[in-house]
Amino acid sequence: MSYKPLFSFLTFILLISCKSEYKFTLNTPKKIKSNQELTISISEKNNKPIDSVQFSIDGNKIINKGNTSTINIRDYKLGKHTITAIVFFESKTKKITKPIYFTADTAPDIYTFKIINKYPHDKNAFTQGLEYYNGYLYEGTGRKGSSYIRKVELTSGKVLQQIDLDDQYFGEGITIFNHKIYQLTWQSGVGFVYNLDTFEKEKEFKYTKSREGWGLANNGEKLLKTDGTERIWFLNPETLVEESYIEAYTNDRKVEKLNELEYVNGLIYANIWQQNSILMINPKTGKVEGVANLNSLKEDILKEQNLTDDDEVLNGIAFDKENNRLFVTGKHWGKLYEIELIKK
Repeated sequence: MSYKPLFSFLTFILLISCKSEYKFTLNTPKKIKSNQELTISISEKNNKPIDSVQFSIDGNKIINKGNTSTINIRDYKLGKHTITAIVFFESKTKKITKPIYFTADTAPDIYTFKIINKYPHDKNAFTQGLEYYNGYLYEGTGRKGSSYIRKVELTSGKVLQQIDLDDQYFGEGITIFNHKIYQLTWQSGVGFVYNLDTFEKEKEFKYTKSREGWGLANNGEKLLKTDGTERIWFLNPETLVEESYIEAYTNDRKVEKLNELEYVNGLIYANIWQQNSILMINPKTGKVEGVANLNSLKEDILKEQNLTDDDEVLNGIAFDKENNRLFVTGKHWGKLYEIELIKK
């Protein structure tokens, strides 16, 4: 029996199938600044005919002409997005996706600072969250076995009220909203809500999308939460559901390990874990609009005390809205500073 005709036939079938296979490429940049126009196109490796294509960004359709689309992305949030192309050809369809990253259009402004006042701060406080409310400071601390929430007199540092967390919890950020104190825990996936007057715990809530709890603040409508990444989550204060998020980006990269938060005059102030700096972030887009280097504050602390832990850095930001005062401190710092940020 001769196998030659069979072999020739199979070879012919293989060649035909190879020739009929479409190989598409979705053409987009990996990264683009928000003030640039984004051009998306689809191409076929062997220039085979395409009937039509439909492009979308994050599932939202965009207008295209032929196999190309050019759009203005200025109104999009910064960070990771997904480009999708649905290609129609030979009565078939094929879906192709590709990630793209939108970055800020300009570099952040640089700020210096001056010290307005210094106040005493408990050296034993491993500060995770700081809030100024009705003339008093409220502070949340971390580490298992030494986590608590306390109310403190600003000028003297005197503790007026305190409630300790169970030893299983590592306390994190706090904020005050609608006469309640909200507090996060680090890796337990749970937060707490307290009565502002009595510090009595009223309820617990679980994180719905993020895995960890770091910093917490509010903008008068939503709670703002960090989880150790570049994301800032917006929580419904009633249901505590993480409804949306922004991602913090400069003009060339994302900024991860966002930690303590404060909402100041329409911007989100955030510090980065293990760094003595404050970022000023646009709450709509995630653009890092300013950066303040506060390293010399730690140098001032080191004149009076030793800081042996690498984590004993800036990690408390509080804002007195009525008097436009900004307060900062750090983990185990013996001072709390009132500072004024100055744009270079």
